[in-house]
Amino acid sequence: MVKIIAEAGTNHGGSVETARELTRVAAAVGADVVKFQMLYAEGLYVPGTWSGEHYTPSEVFALRRQQELTEAEWLEVHKEATRTGIPLAFSIFDERGLAFQEQISPPFIKIASCDLNNIPFLRKVAATGRKILLATGMATLQEIEDAVTAIVSEGNTDITLMHCVSVYPCPTERTNLSFISVLKTAFGFPVGFSDHTESSVAACVAVALGAEWLEKHITLDRKAVGFDHSYAMEPHMFRDYVADVRAVESACKPQVPKVSDEEMNTRRRARRSLYAARALRRGETLRPEDVLIVRPEGPLSPADLTRIVGRKLNRDVKQYEPLTWDMF
Repeated sequence: MVKIIAEAGTNHGGSVETARELTRVAAAVGADVVKFQMLYAEGLYVPGTWSGEHYTPSEVFALRRQQELTEAEWLEVHKEATRTGIPLAFSIFDERGLAFQEQISPPFIKIASCDLNNIPFLRKVAATGRKILLATGMATLQEIEDAVTAIVSEGNTDITLMHCVSVYPCPTERTNLSFISVLKTAFGFPVGFSDHTESSVAACVAVALGAEWLEKHITLDRKAVGFDHSYAMEPHMFRDYVADVRAVESACKPQVPKVSDEEMNTRRRARRSLYAARALRRGETLRPEDVLIVRPEGPLSPADLTRIVGRKLNRDVKQYEPLTWDMF
């Protein structure tokens, strides 16, 4: 069964109550996991930049700093997830985030595309032995291979490669979904899809191509101020997204027997068979013009026409009576 991650990211806006609400909503709309970004500004950004003798504080650093939750608040979110019955996971960006994972035992650790080439950090994450979802946006095949090699070198082979295109939002026609097959063939690990589009179309195709994990941004309000709200899905949209994915997942499962009872009912109405075009007498030799090939399905199929033409009837046949082998 495809696992669907509701990526809440930093859409809590620094509010633990919003984070808890996002957790409840993720469970209610059918996600399998709710995921946040455990992002600490010091662990990802430089606080400011120098231009000659002039220092300019980073606006992004300041904004990210304002939206941080404390570890105590994250534990509140974890309690909410436990109470709601949905697993909680994180994208982590530094050793502080990595250390916190030991307190909650998440189903996986997500490594964002920006850290695919952060080999020292990948090794530390791999050394925990936890399942890793590795995003592959912005990366060449060689860079992906280097990242996988670093993780495996620590004895960790529990890897899922998350195909994504790091464009926000990403037009469906630019999702490069054929790369899912490339990743599967090149590395042999399970593959998923981080979906930055604004519909379920790409996700449904990804499922058909063998994606085992899907990640989709979720928000309470697409108009809210923040980094990821505008292309995230509101609850009603996410519920429809899940329904579409589950329908495609079912459609891709082999059906045994191939022809269902419902389709057999259609077949009996829609298939043609052989019928007498006129009243026929015993002893007559059947000619092609004596036979109608029409609906509904009967004892003889159109393919049997050449086998009965030229044969003599052993009884009278009414007009429009279905032809059977025992008439000859």
